[in-house]
Amino acid sequence: MKKELYTVGILIFSLFFISCKANKEKQEMHRQTVFTGKDGEIKLIVLDPGHFHASLLLKFPQKQINDTVYVYAPKGEELNQFLSSIEDYNNRPENPTSWIPVVYADSDYLEKMIADKKGNVVILAGNNQKKTEYIFTSVKAGYHVLADKPMAIDSYGFHLLEQAYDSARTRGVYLYDIMTERYDIQNAIEQELAEDKELFGELQTGTQNDPAIYMESTHHYFKEVSGKVTVRPPWFYDVEQQGEGIVDVATHLVDLVHWKFFPDQLLDYRKDVEVLSATHWPTYLSLADFRRSTLLTTYPDYLKKYVKGDTLAVLGNGTINYRVKGIHVGVKVLWNYEAPEGGGDSYSSLVKGTKASFKTVQDKFHNYIKELYIVKEKGISEKDFKTTLYNAIARLQKNYPFVSLKPAGNGSYLVHIPLESRKGHEDYFGYVAQQFFTYLVEQNMPEWEIKNTLAKYYVTTTALRLANEQNQE
Repeated sequence: MKKELYTVGILIFSLFFISCKANKEKQEMHRQTVFTGKDGEIKLIVLDPGHFHASLLLKFPQKQINDTVYVYAPKGEELNQFLSSIEDYNNRPENPTSWIPVVYADSDYLEKMIADKKGNVVILAGNNQKKTEYIFTSVKAGYHVLADKPMAIDSYGFHLLEQAYDSARTRGVYLYDIMTERYDIQNAIEQELAEDKELFGELQTGTQNDPAIYMESTHHYFKEVSGKVTVRPPWFYDVEQQGEGIVDVATHLVDLVHWKFFPDQLLDYRKDVEVLSATHWPTYLSLADFRRSTLLTTYPDYLKKYVKGDTLAVLGNGTINYRVKGIHVGVKVLWNYEAPEGGGDSYSSLVKGTKASFKTVQDKFHNYIKELYIVKEKGISEKDFKTTLYNAIARLQKNYPFVSLKPAGNGSYLVHIPLESRKGHEDYFGYVAQQFFTYLVEQNMPEWEIKNTLAKYYVTTTALRLANEQNQE
């Protein structure tokens, strides 16, 4: 009898101990993840920084971020490049940062991060094959996550991402996608003008061959960032690790479609979105091209299945045709090796309203500067259109006093935004981070951010599946 009572006592004590430990861990995580906006309360963890976007998030000092930054990564050149960028930011003469990286570099870096329980916000920008697993693991451990796109590069990743959002909701943490293009001033202005029904009207419906919304983006494998040649990791050319163009760069385009023209609307991918078709095709690189961008002399073994002779085929290009709330959308992504002289990554679009269309161009004629035109639709009086347009710009000038109009002929007007009023792409990362940190403090991330992120990745990952199925036919 005494033995039985002793056993029961041990069992009760064990359960009590486990319960206390669980409650303590829950309280500790709660303490870590409640923010007030005070200086230094955001303690960053940078996990496996394989892409230069990880360092761009730290390019400028932010008072809310603690100077100590915890870095968990495997040893290698990618980690070295990240730390070198941080050192450059700390030592520049103008507006230097004061980051103190605390680095753990070994093969068990992910397990070590979870065990250490340091920091409260995980930054992800690197190998996309691993990213969704990183997201899920970090959220499950109770961390907020700020992740570079893409969050998922295939259907498996999409469903895991959906589970990560469910887990985040249960644990009271936030998961956020780094959508820098929302902070481009032209995109912000176009969004505002599209909401002006007197000017734009309603979105046309379009067709699959002639969509109401069309966006195209061109990128380059060899490029410079912050005045330095971007050394690509070799896995960047492996679509199983980096992702194809239609699941990578297309993420920005699909996000802009939903953010600009369906603002604050909750898009349910099960009911509001239908992916109609998708295609993809390769960009070809010589071994010399590969050497120049990676500094490696040979292709690694995992790339050899894409190599014929010494030519590497990378499925960076593609198209997506889909419908969202009945509106036809077309998206196209192109990857060239190197930009033309004076050029860089470029973007173009055409969005058709019942009263006006918005046309964005970025080409040699415009000195590779992105410009927005507003074009009158047929059947609309030129006089009435001009009056409505100038009234719309006058309202816009309350927030953007530097914006003006320039007639371009044939019912077309250039929305002139001086170059000195435009921020650079690298600045946008700080804006994204600040928006995320505001959500953390206010605890008010809108539901559309979550729903529309899932709708976006449903579009891109479903498009990849359709493109692959077409290749097999």
